[in-house]
Amino acid sequence: MKKDQRRAIIFGLLAVLAWSTVATAFKLALKQVDHYQLLFLANVFSLMSLALVLVFQKRQGGIFSNVFRIDRQQMLLCAGLGLINPFLYYLILFKAYALLPAQVAQPLNYTWALTLSWLAVPFLRQKLTRRDVLAGVICYAGVLVISTGGNFRTLQVDSGLGVFLALSSTLIWAFYWLANTRLKVKPVAGLFLGFLFALPAVTLVTYLFSDFDISLKGILLGSYVGAFEMGFTFVLWLTAMRLTPSTAKVANLIFLSPFLSLIFIHFVLGEHVRAATIPGLVLIVGGLWLQKGISNAEK
Repeated sequence: MKKDQRRAIIFGLLAVLAWSTVATAFKLALKQVDHYQLLFLANVFSLMSLALVLVFQKRQGGIFSNVFRIDRQQMLLCAGLGLINPFLYYLILFKAYALLPAQVAQPLNYTWALTLSWLAVPFLRQKLTRRDVLAGVICYAGVLVISTGGNFRTLQVDSGLGVFLALSSTLIWAFYWLANTRLKVKPVAGLFLGFLFALPAVTLVTYLFSDFDISLKGILLGSYVGAFEMGFTFVLWLTAMRLTPSTAKVANLIFLSPFLSLIFIHFVLGEHVRAATIPGLVLIVGGLWLQKGISNAEK
């Protein structure tokens, strides 16, 4: 693919804009369905969107016809990854969003990038520097500010379980990407297979703990979550990263997402943005930027 920075920025901004609406879409959908039903809908529609992408890639000389021709070991790895993401990850994340305000759940989940670097120490034998630790302290200071709303006297949070689940989801997501380094399948095909293998488990838990009596509005919102959190947006971002001659310039766009998300949360959801949310978010993004800057400098 020929490098084109202008197109890379456009694709990157489109991906960031779509991801910025996700927290709002989660909360709107969870007003219509429970977290089991949302997981089922999102899985189905993300699977459909990824299938469409693979069909298009086939017409462009792509890989849809080879999706099921990978070796047994890689197929089993795809199945295992599918049980981590989307099954376990989104089951926990959607429940966290059901328990917390969007302006709390979204920044907490955003710390997954920090968790990834820390988990890389035992799993990939990478070194943790003092500055990595400093970045972590800054990030989790932001987590504390947002979780407590700045009320440090009582340290009271909206939902202790919700905060625990949101932070737990970062561990699961980070572990997923670490395990994903062993996958030798094309990215979109690997994601498609993971969602395909996850669907029976997702369907089963929805049947056991909920039902499939879902309103049209719930289906529409679930389709949006599936397509733009798990499906098409991943492809937009992947395309941007392939087009750019400077990965760092495109990757830095992701720092716009949590701030743009607050705009949607306020004006669409109607959540009043708390005084502690913005400084807490600045701390989280600042810590991640510090860590990312260090990582790029070391490469």
